[in-house]
Amino acid sequence: MEKKSRPMYQSYQQNIEYMRERLGVDKSFDVIQLDLEYANRKMTMFMIDGFVKDDILHLLMKFLSKIEPEQLEPEPLEKLMKTYIPYVELDKVDDLDVATDTVLAGPTALVIEGINQIIVIDARTYPVRGPQEPDLERVVRGSRDGYVETIVFNTALTRRRIRDRSLRMEYLSIGRRSKTDVCVCYIEDIADIEKVNSLKDHLKKIDTDGLPMAEKTIEEFLGGRHWNPYPTIRYTERPDTAAAHLYEGHIIVIIDGSPSVMITPATYWHHLQHAEEYRQKPLVGAYLRWVRFIAVISSIFILPLYYLFSVNPDLLPGTLEFVGPNETGEIPLFLQFLIAEVGIDMLRMAAIHTPTALATALGLVAAILIGQVAVEVGLFSNEVVLYLAVAAIGTFATPSYELSLANRIVRVLLLIVTASFGVAGYVVGITVWIFYLMRMNSFQTGYLWPFMPFAPKSFLDIFIRTPIPLKSSRPKFLNPQDPDR
Repeated sequence: MEKKSRPMYQSYQQNIEYMRERLGVDKSFDVIQLDLEYANRKMTMFMIDGFVKDDILHLLMKFLSKIEPEQLEPEPLEKLMKTYIPYVELDKVDDLDVATDTVLAGPTALVIEGINQIIVIDARTYPVRGPQEPDLERVVRGSRDGYVETIVFNTALTRRRIRDRSLRMEYLSIGRRSKTDVCVCYIEDIADIEKVNSLKDHLKKIDTDGLPMAEKTIEEFLGGRHWNPYPTIRYTERPDTAAAHLYEGHIIVIIDGSPSVMITPATYWHHLQHAEEYRQKPLVGAYLRWVRFIAVISSIFILPLYYLFSVNPDLLPGTLEFVGPNETGEIPLFLQFLIAEVGIDMLRMAAIHTPTALATALGLVAAILIGQVAVEVGLFSNEVVLYLAVAAIGTFATPSYELSLANRIVRVLLLIVTASFGVAGYVVGITVWIFYLMRMNSFQTGYLWPFMPFAPKSFLDIFIRTPIPLKSSRPKFLNPQDPDR
């Protein structure tokens, strides 16, 4: 949607009144209008309380108070910006709407009598927490800094790790009302420029009031299939993880107000990688990756498979007869699994809303009281609790929280079709799931690449963590300009 402009009036007072009205100076206590007079010229500063650095503005006002009228002639605007306002981040605008939107973002607008442009002083500050290690992406050894909720801090954390002259940070503003700051980050000499332009075009077409959920709101516009539970964008709160993807040719989207950055494009296998694999020796990293794969596979298939063997014991060889339940409980096995799945989700939500000091107590209540008592009263069988615990561990071992939730939904659906149609339902359900993933795309990239379309060398790299010195090329699906490392 094309934005209309509001050129400045010839009258200084009209400009002040327009900005007063648009900013709601009399309606919001934190919007400040500071009327001044220096060098025989009326001046007005508009700012948001809490966003400005008081000491810097106080210093600039001291400089302005020492200016004599004749010192501003000729070209007073140029004299002010280049000589008498000694500050790094200065800009000028001639649109009143742009000026008011800029003030709402944090900078200070200086309107001066007799000058047909507004000076923007970016002396803003934001409340911000320290760059602590992300809770979801902890490592045994490695950096302990993570992204925060301020976009400028996040771009600085990224540049700290990539001192490449071709690293680009392109600014966008999204949201008709929120005017949220968004940064598209990529290495110009590596990334596919067509993919970069395509992503920026998609972002510019987002037409919404605001981004209350930051990157999650943007994902709903970029993802395409709204009812698809699988994430097509990877998230990270670690600057080192983001830097590693930028070196490969990925594009990073940083949104103000969120500590998570978006990595595009991302395949299914990207969501199964973790920084810990690259913090250890290659053999150890490969072992950790395989353990994680086994855990994820177990989280999807073990419950439906156990149910299948329980209702069809003839499918089991004699040596595995112990797999079936010794006591089925008072309710059908299928309902036991559904109740247990809902119970696990209830426990997870309760843990999120429980203060850290009480989290251990909550875990003890769930493990001892609920689990043990449920078995003793006959609600669950011991085997249901065991295999559900294995599936839950596999879910929590999944690096991507979004992928773990999607796999959980697939597990429940697979359990339903297995209970309804037996062996045929189990086989057909897995087949449909695989074909569904094969048909998915992430920014014109096959979701299961390099499994489909098949790329042998890249496929091997997924299952065996290749030593960094032996990685001679970047992922081909990214179409990097510099394919060789």
